[in-house]
Amino acid sequence: MNFQQLRSVREAIRCNFNLTDVAEALHTSQPGVSRQIRELEEELGFELFVRSGKRLTGLTVPGAHVLPIIEGILLGAANLRTAGQDLNDKQEGVLSIAATHSQARYALPTAVEAFRTQYPNVSLHLHQGSPRQVAEMLLSGDADVGIATEALDGYEELVVMPTFQWTHAVIVSPGHPLLDEPLSVERLAQFPLITYDNGFTGRTKINQAFAQKNLSPNIVLSAMDADVIKTYVQLGLGVGIVASIAYDHERDQALRAIDAGSVFGLNQTKVAILKNNYLRGYAYAFIEAFYPPLNRDIVEQAQIDKGGFPTQF
Repeated sequence: MNFQQLRSVREAIRCNFNLTDVAEALHTSQPGVSRQIRELEEELGFELFVRSGKRLTGLTVPGAHVLPIIEGILLGAANLRTAGQDLNDKQEGVLSIAATHSQARYALPTAVEAFRTQYPNVSLHLHQGSPRQVAEMLLSGDADVGIATEALDGYEELVVMPTFQWTHAVIVSPGHPLLDEPLSVERLAQFPLITYDNGFTGRTKINQAFAQKNLSPNIVLSAMDADVIKTYVQLGLGVGIVASIAYDHERDQALRAIDAGSVFGLNQTKVAILKNNYLRGYAYAFIEAFYPPLNRDIVEQAQIDKGGFPTQF
């Protein structure tokens, strides 16, 4: 049994059982991947995959049973390498951050600037995606730290920690009638709306507010990015609903913002890490730069409370 065999199994599942994609991901040949899997199956004494001819189509029951063990072994090996790097050189390496578009655009720049000053030799990789994609990048090991508002709480394998609270803002052109009266769901329901896609940046709270009043919002356009939403508001397509942090009085002089906290309530940005992932010391430093109350002691305790383990160095 060797790590290449275990990686072949893991990548086969990640690549939806497409061995061509597995071979590309592992920088090897398709026959080589097939051989690695077969040799592991022979050593274990049972088949890991269901087959149709030479194609893999799914996991067998025994395969599903041992998959968490395989993933645990590979994670442990990665943690061991990381521990060695941390002990040998705490000031150099790579840190991968996964965040939603709004977090990457508006919430992260200050933290990134502070982190780069403290760790100039650490290469930061910033990945953007939906909240679900952020979670999946953490689960696959493609990201060390994830930042989003939605979805992260739904994964048992993640340690999720609350950070900033924020509200939405309604964005309109100067002179819009919504500027003249107190904001309400009923008033908003009278206008075409432009806001985030479902599952992004507090959209759940927006949907809930309308549902509680038995109203259906007239959403004419949805997007992942607040700048896109503001662009179409400025073109006159509708009323925008964005995270309040996305509105800047100086930059957005052609628009006006109305605080919508009383209508849609508070939202909370969350930081997540993989429960049993060994983090380099500078990963904790980045989390603290993003949200100072989350110092290393707090994050390590959250890992323990979740049933994982913190680093020891």
